[in-house]
Amino acid sequence: MSTTVPASADPVPLCVDLDGTLVKTDMLLETLVSTLKRRPHLVFALPFWLARGRAALKRELANRADIDVTVLPYDEDLLRDLRAARSQGRTLLLATAADASIAQRIADHLGVFDGVIASDGVRNLKGREKARELVARFGEKGFDYAGEDRFDVPVWRHAREAIVVKRRRRPLLTLLRGVRAYQWAKNLLVFVPLVTAHRWDEPALAAGFLAFVAFGLVASAVYLANDLSDLQDDRRHPTKKSRAIAAGEMPILAALALLPVLLAGATFIALRLPVSFALLLVAYVVANLAYSLGLKRVALLDAFVLAGLYTLRLLAGAAAIAVPVSPWLLAFSLFLFLSLALAKRYVEVANVLARDEEQVGGRGYLASDGPLLAMLGTASGYLAVLVFALYITSPQVVVLYRSPALLGFAVPLLLYWISRVWFLAHRGRLHEDPLLFALRDPPSYAVGALIVAAMIGAT
Repeated sequence: MSTTVPASADPVPLCVDLDGTLVKTDMLLETLVSTLKRRPHLVFALPFWLARGRAALKRELANRADIDVTVLPYDEDLLRDLRAARSQGRTLLLATAADASIAQRIADHLGVFDGVIASDGVRNLKGREKARELVARFGEKGFDYAGEDRFDVPVWRHAREAIVVKRRRRPLLTLLRGVRAYQWAKNLLVFVPLVTAHRWDEPALAAGFLAFVAFGLVASAVYLANDLSDLQDDRRHPTKKSRAIAAGEMPILAALALLPVLLAGATFIALRLPVSFALLLVAYVVANLAYSLGLKRVALLDAFVLAGLYTLRLLAGAAAIAVPVSPWLLAFSLFLFLSLALAKRYVEVANVLARDEEQVGGRGYLASDGPLLAMLGTASGYLAVLVFALYITSPQVVVLYRSPALLGFAVPLLLYWISRVWFLAHRGRLHEDPLLFALRDPPSYAVGALIVAAMIGAT
């Protein structure tokens, strides 16, 4: 078996599979996700379409899906070989089980194929059916065939040459990237109420850890759902196109299968914590769904929702250890996280402006909104510091701290950090997610360590 496409004037046609071979994804699942995103109620029509056969299902989905074939995750190495073969006069055919309408659009975009052989709404051209069609057209051993999985074996048996398209698989790394395990760092916020309430006992620490894991599982499920929903927009984005699902590294089917597993794990953990925690976890999921389904496209409101999602983590952390949440902490977190959410949008707007585009894809912001976002974001960040400054002069502080005046050292530190975030955002040196930026930024660690030292000294 060969792993490269021979570039020669071979009179035998070369037939190339689409799903998993030419593109690192499955077009049936691509059209399914796209259709349900646009018209969720059509989920009830799926069984009726499938009852008429897989080819009919593919045709119905293809007719309703909005697929941008220009940004699909193509196998560039294979495409290079195909172009070389085409330049030598080789006849190339796209032979796929995908619906003919999708396959033809892909062939027209790539411009390397002489024809398309695909499912037509009646016949599902997969496996043995595809083999029969190719043998009927070209005869036994009258064609070469490039594929990549077990469904291509029946075709390879009748081909003159079987070309196996292999890719390096790193399932564990792909899984971690797909669920965005690094984003779990944001869920450390559930420990903030434990710290501010000075609860260091073992039951509180155990409850905090369970809350952290539960939010991590839910957050990963939300990220998978968002990545599935945003496939088209992510593939047009200069950095988001490298996400596991958008790049075709994590199969859509694997993402769909992981979603209920992650949610079931989070539910199992939540049942071992207070009911108030479970309710807040449900509220987090509902808010994320609302955000994904439409709120993220509403300018400014999306930033308030993001700030609320961060604040929900604090509330859930407090619920897990059964301590009340200080109004001071709520006000501080709302202003701070709103500032960071606006910084995130400011960076996206600045990137769009740098690419000479007019609008952020999938969002409600224009390239001209940058100055307003900067003004709102810096004001919100400074208000967070003001709330903290007022808190350390309030009567409540005396109950928790012996030397509350030492907390005053945190005020200029917070002012510096907020100012630096926006300064770097203005210079185009801020990551699109300010919290992730902070986790990779040595000065942020230094500021954090000094604030913790001030809190310990005050205690």
